Amino acid sequence: MYIYIYICFYTHPFITHLIPLLLLCIITAIAAGMMVAASYSLFVEGCTYDDPHDTSSISAEIRAVAGAVLGLVFILATKKVLDQYEDLKVGGLGGADARKALLVFFVMTLHSFSEGVGIGVSFGGVHGSDLGVFISASLAVHNIPEGLAIAVVLLPRGVSITTAVLWAICTSLPQPLMAVPAYIFVNYFVPILPVGLGFAAGAMAWVAFFELLMEAIEDTDAITTAIVSILSLGTMTTVQRMIDDNTRPA
Repeated sequence: MYIYIYICFYTHPFITHLIPLLLLCIITAIAAGMMVAASYSLFVEGCTYDDPHDTSSISAEIRAVAGAVLGLVFILATKKVLDQYEDLKVGGLGGADARKALLVFFVMTLHSFSEGVGIGVSFGGVHGSDLGVFISASLAVHNIPEGLAIAVVLLPRGVSITTAVLWAICTSLPQPLMAVPAYIFVNYFVPILPVGLGFAAGAMAWVAFFELLMEAIEDTDAITTAIVSILSLGTMTTVQRMIDDNTRPA
């Protein structure tokens, strides 16, 4: 929550007119790099997922890849539908701004369902307490670039701080909502978890590459965006590894 509020403050229109456009583009590139790292992490988790309750005859790798493809198809289908509504209005946004905001909102909200399932499933079983802490901590880090992405899309376009914070919170609500039923009915949710993680990875990767990175490149240049994004990706990956080393069950 504090990350959301911090980013919301420094990307609010009242503040952004006091700082160069370059800084806003750098923040966008940072969000893109962090989301790429999070997408890669989710995809790897899906491909390497192994659970004694997993009764599926299809390998986790194939299910994760299938999920990633579904995520990309979902993005393309959603964009096609939204593009049909040129006069679309969402709050104070209209046209292309409203369509972009809705696309990011849908992606972040839907992928939170997969993360909620992952949290609930991880707490099941004999080693559930240890594994659950590891998965929860890992996914908590993923929420940082998600909140950042919401902020850099909404606030520079005139959305209020309160509205942006509420949007960021709403995109993560499916996590606790899905964690409880996934924990109770763990045997039913385990086989679809790799698909869900792959879906989340594919959808988030699209947003990172074709929405955030493209916007940063248009407003600055490819070299600056690449350098900032790579540094952000490396930092996010390092943090995730540190969490893995300290929380992953032996």
